[in-house]
Formats: sequence, C-alpha cells, structure tokens
Amino acid sequence: APVPLNEAGAAQSAQLGRYLAAHGPYFDTLYASPLLRAMQTAQAIASAVKMPIVPEPRVVEVDLGDWQGLTRAEAEIWDTDRYAAYRAAMPHDPTPNGESWLAVRVRVRAAFDDLSQRHAGQTIALVSHGGTIGQLITSLFGEIKRPTLTNTSITLLARDTPESAWNLARVAWTPHLNGGDSLGETW
Repeated sequence: APVPLNEAGAAQSAQLGRYLAAHGPYFDTLYASPLLRAMQTAQAIASAVKMPIVPEPRVVEVDLGDWQGLTRAEAEIWDTDRYAAYRAAMPHDPTPNGESWLAVRVRVRAAFDDLSQRHAGQTIALVSHGGTIGQLITSLFGEIKRPTLTNTSITLLARDTPESAWNLARVAWTPHLNGGDSLGETW
C-alpha cells in the first residue's frame, strides 16, 4: 500500500543514511522497492551517500489482496473462514485476491539471482520490506530461527566469489539505532 513513513520511520531512515555515509561506501549500486516507504528510506540513503536509486518492482512486499490494510487479527475477525483456510495452507495459498508467501519467495529470489549475476564482483544494496527479505533468506538458507527484521535493519549476505555459496553474515543489524547498539546477530 502507498503508506508513507511516519515520523519515527523518517528519523530511522535518516540515521541509516548518515551511518552508511560515515562508514561506507558499502555498496556500488542502490536498488529499492518502488513502494513509497521503501523509496523514502532509499532516498534518505541515496542523499547521504550521493548515489541514485534504481527501482526494482520484484522486491515489493506481499500483496495481501482483500486483506490489505488489515492486521492479522482484523482479517481473522472480518473473514474468518477464508482466514482459517489461508493459515492452514500457508505458505502455498494466496490471500484472497492476493499473493502467497511462496510466490513472494520465488519472485524475490529471481530478482536476487538476476541482480547478483548482473553485478558479479560488486556489492549491491537492496531496500525492501521485512516479509520480502524474510522470504529471500528462506529461499537461500531454508527456514531458520532469526531475529525480527526491524525497520531500517541491515541484513548482509556475502560470498567469497561469484561461484561461492551465500553466507548470512548479519541479520537485523541496527548499528545506527539505539545509541549504536547492534540488535542484530552475526552468523
């Protein structure tokens, strides 16, 4: 949904941009979901590191269809039978008139593989959404226990060579928030 960042989100995005500018550059190219809040976050980064943003529509958040804008609890109350059926069939079945988590996983992995191949030997930044990033992690490493992917957190995927397997180097890392405390984990 075209929901803008709130005041806290804008402040976190600005902190991330300043952190990356002070400690980088970490990346050669900056991609972002074209959804408004991701683009606003990417703009804060782009302004700080003096780099253009390349929109990447394949990394948008899951399309919740009829349930867009509802919390899980609201969807369950408003659409009880379809919600129960959806929960029983996750991640394979889509939300009503929406998208399945499996479809998101396939979509984001295809984008990731394409961008990785296109930028072999380079480092790319990808501003996306928690659910989408979670599905990318699952596509690469299977279901793993991980911390919550909080707003503006950094997840770092690395490999030694373009032929090497990917490693989950950091997940949900937030050195730019909370006085510099890192909330994420090193893997």
